[in-house]
Amino acid sequence: MNIYILKSVPLKITRKQARELFLKKQLLADNITPIGKPGTYKIIDQLGYVQIDTISVIERSHHLVLFTRNPEYKHNHLHELQAKDKKIFEYWAHAASFVPMKDYRYYLPRMKQKHVYGSWISNWIKENRKVLKIVRSRIEKDGELSASDFSDEPNRKRGPWGDWKPAKMALEILFWQGILIVKERRSFQRVYDLTERVLPKGLDLSMPSDKEEKEFFVKRALKALGVASEYDMRNYISIKKNLTPYIKSMLKTGEIEPVEIEGLKNPYYILSKDLVKLNKDKINPSNQVHFLSPFDNLIIIRNRTKALFGFDYTLECYVPKHKRKYGYFSLPVLWHSELVGLIDLKADRVNQTLLVQNLHLHKHKIDYKKFRPAFNKTLDNIAQFHKCLKIQFNNNISHKIIKYLL
Repeated sequence: MNIYILKSVPLKITRKQARELFLKKQLLADNITPIGKPGTYKIIDQLGYVQIDTISVIERSHHLVLFTRNPEYKHNHLHELQAKDKKIFEYWAHAASFVPMKDYRYYLPRMKQKHVYGSWISNWIKENRKVLKIVRSRIEKDGELSASDFSDEPNRKRGPWGDWKPAKMALEILFWQGILIVKERRSFQRVYDLTERVLPKGLDLSMPSDKEEKEFFVKRALKALGVASEYDMRNYISIKKNLTPYIKSMLKTGEIEPVEIEGLKNPYYILSKDLVKLNKDKINPSNQVHFLSPFDNLIIIRNRTKALFGFDYTLECYVPKHKRKYGYFSLPVLWHSELVGLIDLKADRVNQTLLVQNLHLHKHKIDYKKFRPAFNKTLDNIAQFHKCLKIQFNNNISHKIIKYLL
């Protein structure tokens, strides 16, 4: 008797279905509103990380990402979750990020690897072992310290990270290696301590195998993305190693399933438990308008944003001023399950005014009768979040667009 094993045929879904599942996973769909400090932690846990950024023309990115999903978000939530509750920690995920503490062990392989971030850093470590030893010894003796607690060397030559004094560089390397951890931030400055003095008691610190680590990050990415290609998974939480062997293993065990997205060539994957729910659970895109940080988890993988949303986005703060089309810190505008434009905002904190410096909308994607009140509500909310009493539109913005909205 011949036995034939039939390979499962990948489920075919539309880009709209993929987007709507993605929005649900990103906590940007209707009826999903995290509230209070528990809601702030829920966001970080669901997304896997929230990227930290220094640009403060409006609130820094991590605050925007959390406020976008949690209308009750307060700045002290992050401080308490990190310094008091010890439910989150800082490390390199997609970039420097707040990460759930329960994921800590899966970052151990990154901490324990030989840190070859580039030849000049490797050379710096070899040439500055004395500095590393002095910095570590001082924290062992004196307790938590920040870079400002260390003096600079006089007449120092500037290197690739020219504004970093040797002690600051040593602090960062010891942090990368997991020897130090960021205990808290004071006025946005990192305060470092020995990792063993900060980690909560009972935390699992066992080193995961290579298979455990990579499969964990595959599941982490799919939990946050819904459906994802291998490229998406590798770039969501930066993983340099090829994930193909781990994906194949998880397909065999049935933990994940293949999916085809209409009009896209890349193979996509989904958690099996989400595949079961995909056609059962109705996903309602949010009726709110969302202004997304350029580093928001929804759009951080630019190729994915273009593939799923047809939205080609570039953050122009890194572009010379004369070449900018949309503004220094333009925020993608999310409406229902579409990215419908860009808004460039600046908080004039002295005059308590939120400046709308530029605004571009894709008119063919917008029902202005429904969009207008949602847009204005979001604009009011973000002004209040920035403690701005007024909203001012730049005179260069098209009067036709303003007429549609006001």
